[in-house]
Amino acid sequence: MTSPKYLFIGPIVQTIKSGASIELQIIEKAGIVVQDGQILEIINRPNKSEIKADNITILEKGQFFTPGFIDCHVHAVQLPNIGLGYDKSLLDWLEAYTFPLELQFSDNSFAEKVFEAVVIYLSRIFKQKRTLSLGTTTACYFASLYNEASLILAEKAVKYHQRAFVGKLNMDRVRDDDYYERTDISVDNTRKFIDDVYKLKSSLVNPVITPRFALSCSMKLLKHLGEIAKENNLLVQTHVCENTGEIEECKSLFPDCPTYMSVYEQANLLTNKTVLAHGVFLEDSELKILAKHNSSIIHCPSSNTFLRSGLCDIQRLRRNNITVGLGTDVAGGNFMCMLDVMRSALEVSNHIGFIQGDSYKPIDFVDAFYLATLGGAEALSIDSQVGNLIAGKKFDALVIDLQAKDSPLDNLKNLTLKEQLQRLIYSGDDRNIVNVYVEGHKVK
Repeated sequence: MTSPKYLFIGPIVQTIKSGASIELQIIEKAGIVVQDGQILEIINRPNKSEIKADNITILEKGQFFTPGFIDCHVHAVQLPNIGLGYDKSLLDWLEAYTFPLELQFSDNSFAEKVFEAVVIYLSRIFKQKRTLSLGTTTACYFASLYNEASLILAEKAVKYHQRAFVGKLNMDRVRDDDYYERTDISVDNTRKFIDDVYKLKSSLVNPVITPRFALSCSMKLLKHLGEIAKENNLLVQTHVCENTGEIEECKSLFPDCPTYMSVYEQANLLTNKTVLAHGVFLEDSELKILAKHNSSIIHCPSSNTFLRSGLCDIQRLRRNNITVGLGTDVAGGNFMCMLDVMRSALEVSNHIGFIQGDSYKPIDFVDAFYLATLGGAEALSIDSQVGNLIAGKKFDALVIDLQAKDSPLDNLKNLTLKEQLQRLIYSGDDRNIVNVYVEGHKVK
């Protein structure tokens, strides 16, 4: 039996790559033909009577499609700590707030409650549950040290149809609170977790190798994880150069490695499927290592600001041919909404411009939009599947409406689609995201 065919009609606003340059593409009236969650064709100014489709959706006046948002770095276990401890710097914050919270995920009932809230957003407007209401169609999650809790998160993503990478944390450095695993146990549990995720048989949810950061892992464990990633062709996620104190401690723990990045290189963890959060204080030699391995940096501007880590210059990264995505980094970041992170990225870039002067060109709203969509897909090595709405990719899309009920924006003048996108990024919120699709499946 042939699968049903869907036709979506409305404007598309997205970014595309032309060589090394990023361009904003606007199609004023597009027809998007979707079957089995995949975009078969994009038709300019379609005549719906001439297109065979089992179901036709036509956007209302003022609405438009964008690609779904991609959060490349989020700590699912830290959701209960949003807004806490921002008077502390990174390492003190981890000890005072983060590790004590994460220990609680040995309780599976607690994990159930938190991870339900991570994947599902409780609407403050309608007082009912709405899946993926913040527009994050793909998330790259740091889960728990504990296998059972981490699998619960993967199951929630499958249940609510979110595209997700879920990582079981690895930590084998001995701690007084026993929040670590012996090296061999960590390796065995990681292999079991990978198998358990694959048993879910979901095209949307995949495991990701997740050494927390160099400070929490021995070189022996890091090398084992590098081997597992290679054997299974898996994405790797971790942290690098977030905080100056963290960097000094890393050099102390690994005296044979001249830089933080060289620790991961020695462990064979750097590939074109490696994403490293932060990268605020990367040395020039570390940029060369990143470029050599085609590894990516995930910019987390909100948490870098709230935890007073520093200002990451992503223009420097891009000049050195480093792929960059965006992450909320909850709970270092204060909100799970990618619109908020785009604004933070714009503010950080402007602040760097204040410091460096007229020679520096800050990013603009098109750059921020790219980082939250196609740039994130490139960082996670899934740009052949998602990131923009073109034939052959999955239909991961948002319907945006600046005139939606209870919208924070007024409707006092007519705006071009480019102006509407600009306004959404600078001043919109989840109320302007009226529908969300993941692989053709309507989840809001």
